[in-house]
Amino acid sequence: MSATTAVEMPEIGATGLTPKEVVQRIESGQSNAVKTSTSRSVQDIVRANVFTLFNGIIFAAMVLVLITGSWRDAVFGFVIIINTGIGIVTELRAKRTLDKLSILVASEFLVHRDGRDVEVPHNEIVLDDLLWIRAGEQVPADGQIIQTWGLELDESMLTGESRTVRHKVGEQVYSGATAVSGMALVKVNAVGSHSYAATLTAQAKVYKKTVSDLNKGINTILKFMTFLVVPLCILLILSQIHTVGGWGTALSTGEWRQAVVSAVAGVVGMIPEGLVLLTSLNFAVAAMRLARHNTLVQELESVETLARVDALNLDKTGTITDGGIAFNRLVMLDSANAAAEQAATQALYDCCNEEQPNGTGQAVLAGLKAQGYGAGAVESRVPFSSARKWSAVRKSGETWYMGAPEVIISALEGDYSSVLQQVNEYANDGNRVLLVARSTAPLSPLRGLRDAVEGANVSDGPQLDVQAEPVALVLCSEKIREDAERTLAWFREQGVRCRVISGDNPVTVGAIARRVKLTGDHEPVAMDARELPEDVNELARVLENVDVLGRVLPDQKKAIVQALHTQNHVVAMTGDGVNDALAIKEADLGIAMGNAAPATKAVAQVVLVDSKFSHLPDVVARGRQVMANMERVASLFLVKTVYSALISLGVVLTQIPYPYLPRHITYIGALTIGMPAFILALAPNTRRYIPGFLKRVVTFALPGGIATALSVLLAAWVLPPVMGWNVTGDAADLSALRATSAIILFAMGVFVLARVARPLNGWRGVLVAVFAAAGVIGAFVPFVANFFALILPTGATMVATLIALAGSALIFALCLWLAPLVRGLTGKLSRRH
Repeated sequence: MSATTAVEMPEIGATGLTPKEVVQRIESGQSNAVKTSTSRSVQDIVRANVFTLFNGIIFAAMVLVLITGSWRDAVFGFVIIINTGIGIVTELRAKRTLDKLSILVASEFLVHRDGRDVEVPHNEIVLDDLLWIRAGEQVPADGQIIQTWGLELDESMLTGESRTVRHKVGEQVYSGATAVSGMALVKVNAVGSHSYAATLTAQAKVYKKTVSDLNKGINTILKFMTFLVVPLCILLILSQIHTVGGWGTALSTGEWRQAVVSAVAGVVGMIPEGLVLLTSLNFAVAAMRLARHNTLVQELESVETLARVDALNLDKTGTITDGGIAFNRLVMLDSANAAAEQAATQALYDCCNEEQPNGTGQAVLAGLKAQGYGAGAVESRVPFSSARKWSAVRKSGETWYMGAPEVIISALEGDYSSVLQQVNEYANDGNRVLLVARSTAPLSPLRGLRDAVEGANVSDGPQLDVQAEPVALVLCSEKIREDAERTLAWFREQGVRCRVISGDNPVTVGAIARRVKLTGDHEPVAMDARELPEDVNELARVLENVDVLGRVLPDQKKAIVQALHTQNHVVAMTGDGVNDALAIKEADLGIAMGNAAPATKAVAQVVLVDSKFSHLPDVVARGRQVMANMERVASLFLVKTVYSALISLGVVLTQIPYPYLPRHITYIGALTIGMPAFILALAPNTRRYIPGFLKRVVTFALPGGIATALSVLLAAWVLPPVMGWNVTGDAADLSALRATSAIILFAMGVFVLARVARPLNGWRGVLVAVFAAAGVIGAFVPFVANFFALILPTGATMVATLIALAGSALIFALCLWLAPLVRGLTGKLSRRH
């Protein structure tokens, strides 16, 4: 606690808490200390990336192979480390950036204790403290106003309403609001986690994993494979044990090891491990590219969610507007000449040119300075007071007043109803309106220093001249971001429905929506949220015809997102205030501004670090690229899943040795699936997302998978008797069969890659040719050939392999020709039933 402040505060009768009472409250946990979390913990990030279904399956398969001592066949296990590492590193980078954004300079607050005013840190404010709230300070704890000297609060971070609120004695003020002007003495009645802002954000702190259509599809495959893998793995081991002469022979000769390795070859092939890795890599690359544009992705999966968004809910303040005020123009009330307009404009400048002008005054000064105006000679001044609602200057024998139209006009003699009507018309168009009036009477003087600051009693302070005449209206408005209209136009073109949801007056919000062309050439439909139905289904029906909602409460923002979900919309929500946190958490994709409240940034999946709304099209486009390309390459991986499952089934049913090793599938998969897929996944692609990812991928993968399985199984069944190979008793013959099967598998992989990479003109054709050549060249490199057990056929084996390859190409072409016919037939049958 610091010493008594040097600032002289008004005298009050209460003494406040004694030091003993303060200590008692701190010991009993009634202080303002609260544990804040700006992002997910390191422990949560590590746990979410390590303990996945995919990692569990691959880890179990790797352990089985390592037990046999064949470590070369366990290289597929490195995918776990790479995949997990990418996820953890990317999310930790996001966390570090977010935590830096949330570091705020701790302010000292003035409390009245034991008859003295002392400054204390935020955390040392206790229950029942008498707290001074002064202009420019953020309210640190909830409390009830005991005395006020014209306190006005900006509560936009809590309510979303950008207008300042004047508070009276006995009213409640909440933590998170900011004092714009005036001063008040407040008795603290809620601290720490019990305060309004903390209670609101606590509901948003429960971590909710982003739903990824891509990951959901992959996990569906993995779950299906899990049910299939365990019994199939057991059956494969039993079948491979049988091929070497039964358990007795297998255990005595050590052949059980080879049986386990063969079984794992089938299991690993069924798991699209490269797809999971590539998804993480692709998300990570997209996140890093977005980071270069000051867009922070907290969860990798949210990159994909961007592609699916079709409903975007925008918070007005901080998203479409930047929270500031802009001077628009001066409107003369009577037909006046240029000299009269110039005199009124100069008087307006001088009225605003105070020692500490408020936000509106600063906006007017900035606007007029841009027009070439500067400070004029002023004889005397009455500064603006939120209690009086006006300011005045005396210059060149005239007194000029500037302030709230209704306040000034109510003090004047005469009928100025037409002026008020004009004021209302401009206000309904989204303007903040001030009035400039002129008088020849002397300026009523100030009666003391306090009068100059706030005017404890307005009637005792300076008075307006009742004979003054209204001269001009000053039109100001919320400052609209320069990029807002362009960004909204982009979303319209892309079929994304944008709605503005704000705590402000619906008329004001509607006017702003009209200015930024929210609905293009159509008039936006505005509605007061107080008229919204509580039933979610009825709310969803109403929302279909509404573009702008005003007076929206935090709980209603959340309900709006829930209502849109009932209509199967994928909803994104932007915001910056504590009042947006619940809705951002509820949305499929939460987008927070960089200047948002820490709690809001913590629950958002994407943070626009520099608070620029114009980054959103880049974000959505990147998401679409990821999703469209991943759908293309997912087909590659699923082909491997299909043929591995079918080959394993064929091996079990016919009791033959497994036709290739795990290391074969690692080599072939890397060259025909993994590496080319990574390149294809990064290609430009702006296609809009179409629902049905899994169905399309499976439909594409089945013909290639079936053709590959048939080709390998036919070779395994036909070649041994034709070539006279004893594959169950001679290791050299088994190696020859596996080498031939590996070549067939590689050739079929190249066919599938060529089909996925279409059109093959340009770089895509070169891509296929390069990886096909790389696979062939690798077989001639001794180290590669030895490590991956690649054997080049010679003599009669070469002839048999070439014939098998020709048959494989024929089977592949036949399957592709039959696929659309089968789809058409099944479609007709399903429509009949």
